[in-house]
Amino acid sequence: MATVKTAKRTRQSINREELESRILRAAEVLFAEKGYSGSSMEAIAVAANISKQNLIYYFKNKELLYKRVLTEMLDVWIEKLSFLEKNGADHQDTPEVIIRRYVREKMQLSRLYPNGSKVFAHEIISGAPMLKEYLVSHLKPQFDRDVILVKTWIDEGLVENIDPEHLFFTIWAATQTYADFSVQMEVLLGKPRLEAEDFERAEIAVTDFVMRAIGAKTKE
Repeated sequence: MATVKTAKRTRQSINREELESRILRAAEVLFAEKGYSGSSMEAIAVAANISKQNLIYYFKNKELLYKRVLTEMLDVWIEKLSFLEKNGADHQDTPEVIIRRYVREKMQLSRLYPNGSKVFAHEIISGAPMLKEYLVSHLKPQFDRDVILVKTWIDEGLVENIDPEHLFFTIWAATQTYADFSVQMEVLLGKPRLEAEDFERAEIAVTDFVMRAIGAKTKE
């Protein structure tokens, strides 16, 4: 009997997770396209193919749902960003290898999570009214650790005497633009949409640019 009950709870848990994920993805698309003010719970429910009552059962209001979409995106971003610290602290990889991996991960975020990136960009452009505290408590500690790592590289003579903070700002801007301003890229490249090879090409260009800026060798 216990096994049957456990199996039932497991199925219920899986179904709940799947539905919640569907709601979040639907909300992510609408927030990316229409912004927070232009999206409604009714429209999100339609996009998720559920009733509004069912949507409210999972998320009581639009603000809670919006914050969840934002924090999920930032959590994914921080997980990828920590790749720099982990590789620098736990391994003997060179700055070139670490930065190349870092840029690759950031470019993958733009390719795989374009809508989440757009929602995040909308929030930041608006002054981060719902995300500022989360940025301070979650993003800044990771950022500070990564800056310290780059300063260590500078002190050891492994890279040029660059501005660590603005190195990261430049990498973020160069990689996120392929998600946040993808339409501009598509128009200028004469393509209906950006494809995997476009991101690969961009990754090589951005990485080589960064390598030259910090004084590291580029791939032969």
